[in-house]
Amino acid sequence: MVWNCNGDGKCRARGAGQLSADEALLPPPDAAVSDFLYFLRSWISNPLRVAAIAPSGDSLAKLMTQEIAPMDGPIIELGPGTGVFTRALLARGVSESDLTLIECGTEFIPGLKRRFPKARVLQMDAGRLHHGHLFEGQPVGAVVSGLPILSMSPRKVTAILLGAFTYLRPGAAFYQFTYGPRCPVPRPILDRLGLKAAHVGGTMRNLPPAAVYKISRRRPLDNVRSVRIPGNEASFEALPARWDSDD
Repeated sequence: MVWNCNGDGKCRARGAGQLSADEALLPPPDAAVSDFLYFLRSWISNPLRVAAIAPSGDSLAKLMTQEIAPMDGPIIELGPGTGVFTRALLARGVSESDLTLIECGTEFIPGLKRRFPKARVLQMDAGRLHHGHLFEGQPVGAVVSGLPILSMSPRKVTAILLGAFTYLRPGAAFYQFTYGPRCPVPRPILDRLGLKAAHVGGTMRNLPPAAVYKISRRRPLDNVRSVRIPGNEASFEALPARWDSDD
């Protein structure tokens, strides 16, 4: 029997071999070094796609997933990389079989499949979510995004959001982190798609410091129509607004 005690002196028992929530976030020491080297090599080869020289830290992973509950599955994760946010979702109690991991980088796919064998791992561009036919209807309870939104074109950001909200159930949200001082999705894109953004929180215990935003529907997505889909991305225009902004 192992006892865990918090700062208030309260203790609880856990069985031998059972990980605490904090322990579940940590990869094995050799895996942590390997993850760093993977990210560094990927950043050197394609800095705009990876946009970071190291994986996100545990503090940011907790912040990204703190509002997600086990019953929110299925869940889509965009740009999981080495699986930092994925481990945080599992630590929150989300079933591994409820995870769909969308990764563009071929170098990360084998590791994701090996570490999360029960998850659905798909190699695809997040800008093509609307072509993916990942689910029937809108069953998804959350989208967790590790994508470098700030380095993407407005057209691609629009395509990613519209594709994600195609699968999100009413009331569900898209979680996005940023290293910048404000929401990484420009206000005109949010307005065009009938979305709103709320600041969840920030952490200085990440390299670099980061903030998390929760993006959700402000008005029914059915009231936004697609104009055309040039190439692999979509462009849209909103129907005449009949709703008041609530942010």
